[in-house]
Amino acid sequence: MALLLKVAIALVVLVYPIAIYFGLQYLQPKYLAISLAALVILRALFTNNQLLKAVKGLWVVILVVGLTLAGFSYFKNTDLGLKLYPVIISASFLALFSYSLFKPPSVIERLARLQDPDLPPDGVRYTRAVTQVWCVFFVFNMTIALYTVFFSTTEIWALYNGFISYLLMGVLFISELAYRKWVLQKGGD
Repeated sequence: MALLLKVAIALVVLVYPIAIYFGLQYLQPKYLAISLAALVILRALFTNNQLLKAVKGLWVVILVVGLTLAGFSYFKNTDLGLKLYPVIISASFLALFSYSLFKPPSVIERLARLQDPDLPPDGVRYTRAVTQVWCVFFVFNMTIALYTVFFSTTEIWALYNGFISYLLMGVLFISELAYRKWVLQKGGD
């Protein structure tokens, strides 16, 4: 049951911008703010990722900021807090990945060690560099997401935060995977 709930929460997070876009067509922002508050609370309750818990206070900060945004949108009946949530998500990933650079192992190294527990020093350096690339991506993504909140339409906000940002993440992930599989492995042959 807990796994099913975690999957449902992950799906809601993924479709959040599109859900907010369509929700705003029919509902006042304050009603959607209640949904955001529920989502933030559920994510905090059902997150058991050890890496996320290792960053002391990060989930508390995400919970407080998320509930503050939901409360702001509820009491002001504005979509501003609702639209800022993707910015907070990017900021939290940036904090998590950055923290891991200062308190090794890096996020990507931890993931790599799931497949290869005896990661060589070259692998550690490489995973650290990939973690740095992801940090740059999260800064970029957070900046564009913030721009869409204040300087674009709700349609553009939903398009970027609900599709383009995921597409960019996918391109970065696949590019790194291709680089690692074809370029680095050929160099090791």
